[in-house]
Amino acid sequence: MTVETDSNVNSNLEMESTQPLEHGAIKQVPVKKRTSCCTGLKMFLAALSFSYLCKTLSGTIMKSSITQIERRFDIPSSVAGLIDGSFEIGNLLVVAFVSYFGAKSHRPKIIALGCFIMSAGSILTAMPHFFMGYYKHEAASHAVFSVNSTSSLSPCSMDQNITGVSGTLLKHPNSDCVKEASSPMWIYVLLGNMLRGIGESPISPLGISYLDDFAKEEDAPLYIACLHTIAMIGPMFGYLLGSLCASLYVDIGFVDLGSITITPKDSRWVGAWWLGFLISGMINLIAGIPFCFLPKSLNKPEEKNNGKTSSGLSKIKGDQSKQYKSESHQPMKWSVVSKDFVLSLKKVLSNRIYITFLCCTLLQFCSFVGFLTYKPKYMEQQYGQSTSRSNFVTGVTALPAVSIGIFLGGFIMKKYKLGIVEATKFGLVMSFMAFLISVAQFFVGCENHVVAGLTVSYDSKPVAHHENSPFSACNADCKCATNRWDPVCGDNGISYISACLAGCKASTGYGKNTVYHNCSCIEITGSQSGNSSVTLGLCPKSDHCSRKFIYYSVIQVVSAFFYALGGIPLYVLTFRCVQPELKSLALGLHTLVMRSLAGIPVPVYVGALIDRTCLKWGSSSCAQRGACRIYDADAYRYTYLGLVAGLRVPSYFLGFFLYVLVKKHYQAKDPKSTENEGQESVPMNKDTNSKSNEYLSSSSDVEKESCI
Repeated sequence: MTVETDSNVNSNLEMESTQPLEHGAIKQVPVKKRTSCCTGLKMFLAALSFSYLCKTLSGTIMKSSITQIERRFDIPSSVAGLIDGSFEIGNLLVVAFVSYFGAKSHRPKIIALGCFIMSAGSILTAMPHFFMGYYKHEAASHAVFSVNSTSSLSPCSMDQNITGVSGTLLKHPNSDCVKEASSPMWIYVLLGNMLRGIGESPISPLGISYLDDFAKEEDAPLYIACLHTIAMIGPMFGYLLGSLCASLYVDIGFVDLGSITITPKDSRWVGAWWLGFLISGMINLIAGIPFCFLPKSLNKPEEKNNGKTSSGLSKIKGDQSKQYKSESHQPMKWSVVSKDFVLSLKKVLSNRIYITFLCCTLLQFCSFVGFLTYKPKYMEQQYGQSTSRSNFVTGVTALPAVSIGIFLGGFIMKKYKLGIVEATKFGLVMSFMAFLISVAQFFVGCENHVVAGLTVSYDSKPVAHHENSPFSACNADCKCATNRWDPVCGDNGISYISACLAGCKASTGYGKNTVYHNCSCIEITGSQSGNSSVTLGLCPKSDHCSRKFIYYSVIQVVSAFFYALGGIPLYVLTFRCVQPELKSLALGLHTLVMRSLAGIPVPVYVGALIDRTCLKWGSSSCAQRGACRIYDADAYRYTYLGLVAGLRVPSYFLGFFLYVLVKKHYQAKDPKSTENEGQESVPMNKDTNSKSNEYLSSSSDVEKESCI
């Protein structure tokens, strides 16, 4: 019996442990080793899934806390967007080098180091809370009196006294301002988020390439789908944790909650934003531990030879695998590595399919980042929801739909063995369907809050946008401060900027139960109960608006499902159109472009555009402009949703061009091509044929033109 000595051929042959020789001797033949289902690749998949869960949890904590941070540090939305984008800045600094040089190093240990750095960044983000004083929310009567249940105070006459003693009252704010100006604590939040971005950089490119290197090609899409599906549990828990933290007062345990006059629905409310970052820091630390014990490389699972692959293809595959493996064990010389990096980058950038896909996904990602960053604020301002409820609704509605969509996308690829052309078409069609469904959001918006002097006049007539007229004949004698936001709700259904501007003459109660009476501005419009009193907070929106919020939530769920359904087929295209040794670089470059051109600038300019729709800005303790308290609901809706839709529309033109390129390349009738190459019937994830075609392609025209 003749046995070939090539190790790659031997690995595909079923042999008995012993064979008889001519002289009756017994020859010992190597036995194929069997690996346990709980070791190797699946252990790495489990560890990587948990690290994905942790990193998405940390990112979601930041997204769910961005409005809390904005209010706590009295900063506009554009600065809050810069803090959110600092994660991408940190990621951008190292992701390209980590993706390339990390692929030649011990990938699991580099991922472990990244988890530890993410943990440090999350904890640093929470630190400003412990070095700042107690949160003092904006109120028209803070500096003058302490409310108690036995006194009856007049907001109107009280503000008159403020003007008479302004010289003495402004001394303390000025001394506080000097301290505030010298310690902008939000910078530490920015630095912590940036550090978290540095730690996150190796997880995706090195983890995905490690999976794709050591998994069967037919299993890779399902593994990636499982990975992203489990990762979606992170945002679910993140938004639920953010909801819980937002419902707790920022200084809980240190102040008398009975003396707090605001509720979670108030635009001045700040929840325990710092608590979520401490929790995410701890679990990121735990996530890095398993990677310290995983090997640098694993044995590739054996592919079944179904007879369709020629021995020549197997030989090419074996030679290239052996060459790549031998190169990876050679000591690195930085001059050679740098030159190789430039050549590899040139190959990737000359790939027309990859570049077109990159531009298409860039526009999609810009839309996604802008939408997700300010989604909680949109629900607060448009539908009158609290930050806690907005986070809760996002966590229990849209995200489960995304998880199901991602898993089904990977399952469909494996079940129906979609070719690269079919997968591209499927992904683009699903994304476009999601866009068409999301357009319905424009028609389920709510009306503005009815606020006297901002959205309506004091006699309930609409006013033009930005035509602020806080004073009227009913409050002319009060000389109220107009830069303070301390809203009250009248029995007539109209909200007022403060009790003073409502013309109230007396007050009773304590904390949240404070009620102001004898309000002259309510008397001119009348009230259903016949009273002229007001309570703390804005008047709630109508029941009709509550129903529209339900419609909005349903639209979000359906749209998110279809968008996620096509996500995995398109994601796999990222590294299927490049040579095997360039997968890490292609993924890293893709992440680099998304971070630099979408993740960093989008929250800033979307926040700046949202700031332009603000109707009333808050005032800090230094009498400087703080965070926005109320927005024009219509202007906010058209600006926010219009910008999101405007970024997605041109991406579908690029998507159509991408489909044409993919179809032209993989269905081209090239007489020089090998059998089955470029046919749509050849599945992207088919085990042996696809591997052989990939290696043949990389040895011929792909070597010259980098896939195209």
